[in-house]
Amino acid sequence: MDAMPPTESTSSDDARGSDPLASLSYEEARDELIRVVGQLEQGSSTLEESIALWERGEALARHCEEWLIGAKARLDAARAGAGASAGVGAGTAGSTDAE
Repeated sequence: MDAMPPTESTSSDDARGSDPLASLSYEEARDELIRVVGQLEQGSSTLEESIALWERGEALARHCEEWLIGAKARLDAARAGAGASAGVGAGTAGSTDAE
């Protein structure tokens, strides 16, 4: 099926070619983000290491968000398709104005 989340194309070709996150699934990115947060919470990293971890975590969070936005769009499209295939007026059969 779809290996990548549906996202808008970027204007930067080099970002696409050199982005190590592009090949990560949602679950892989989420799991790595959990590990990064754990390392940061330990507080045993140097300042430089902490900054690098923070930046990696931000990138992972953005990647996860893109996957979730794509999944929501797919669900919305599926719901819209299901509603359209059910027929027009299907939701009005049991509705009345009387209380």
